[in-house]
Amino acid sequence: MKKYKVKPYQSYYHYKRQKMMNKRILCAVVLLGLVFAVLIRTHKIEIQDMNKLFNSSKVAVLEESTPVYLEQDSVQYDVHMTPTSVKGVYLPATYMSQLDTLIELAKETEVNAIVIDIKDDNGYLTFKSDNPALVGAVKDKPLISDIEKVMNKLYKAGIYPIARIVSFKDNVRTKSNPEKAVRWQDGTPFATSKGERWLNPYDKDNWDYLLEISKEAINLGFKEIQFDYIRFHESMEGKNLDFPDNKSKIDIITEFTQYMYEHLHSYGVVVSADVFGTIITSKVDAKIVGQDYAELSKHLDYICPMIYPSHYGEGSFGITYPDLYPYELILEVMQYSNAVIRDIPRSERRAKVRPWLQDFTASWLGTYQQYEAEQVRAQILATYDALGKEWLLWNGAGKYHSDALEEE
Repeated sequence: MKKYKVKPYQSYYHYKRQKMMNKRILCAVVLLGLVFAVLIRTHKIEIQDMNKLFNSSKVAVLEESTPVYLEQDSVQYDVHMTPTSVKGVYLPATYMSQLDTLIELAKETEVNAIVIDIKDDNGYLTFKSDNPALVGAVKDKPLISDIEKVMNKLYKAGIYPIARIVSFKDNVRTKSNPEKAVRWQDGTPFATSKGERWLNPYDKDNWDYLLEISKEAINLGFKEIQFDYIRFHESMEGKNLDFPDNKSKIDIITEFTQYMYEHLHSYGVVVSADVFGTIITSKVDAKIVGQDYAELSKHLDYICPMIYPSHYGEGSFGITYPDLYPYELILEVMQYSNAVIRDIPRSERRAKVRPWLQDFTASWLGTYQQYEAEQVRAQILATYDALGKEWLLWNGAGKYHSDALEEE
């Protein structure tokens, strides 16, 4: 005998009543079906007329000879799932020859994302573009000769593509449009000791210029826009530069980040930004470069602090030589990061933390060590021990220690 599982709040009376109601509904449906069958048979109602009876939309009936297809771009824009936890590596546009090697690395290990230059450190786009607003930043021979081929390879391998856009550091647009650059009070462009010029973050035309580049990256198929150099150069502090007095550096960088997030998020992409690791603990550094860790975290999907052990001075966090203790350094910084995020009201929290870790040897330091698989893995484990789930590895030549990574 079939047993019915009756919920506690149902009595036998309710059960019998519901069963009778089901029978009535079934009879009504059968009766309606018979009525419509008679109408169709006697009055020869066409299917189009039946659609009108149900107030549905008019449907165009295609002839059998009509081809049914959608014309597609040459890039394969199939559904691309964002990884639950991004674990990525950086591929400089100058080392695109490493692409196939890194794709194999992703197939064999836990790596599932690659960060690729779209606007490089000089200010050039790394691909061809017919966008008239960007024509001055396009080289005759861009570093990435066939960006569609690159994207197809990433999509085919299931690799999450991240577009790195160097923002305010720019020797290209500042040369053709010097009025858009950070300038001295007399109007001449500012340059660092290395001859680097910077776009003025206070000029909102520069915001729209970077937004246009971001849209180009989205059209190419990138799933995340990652801004780098969203800051002022540290040597600009205390200089007689042409900046307004009504807004601080922190104010304007925060407004820029909010502006970009609001305009890009509607495209369905992730918005992230690289920031100095020292701003997590130093209000002085935050003021100099214009990056407030807590405020930026309110206007990004991901905040990516560059917390390379080699970039911390001797004695940081009580560690005499941070480069020699990668696990301890990363753990300390990530714990401080957690504390900053916790202090943000829950309703205002947005960004997750995805740190940049070091996979290079800082031979310029007085006291350093060779970074091999052990040192790289130590940083990853420290990230996990600080409750982090995601990370990115940096190497300026696009070469990484595969034995530091877990198998897929």
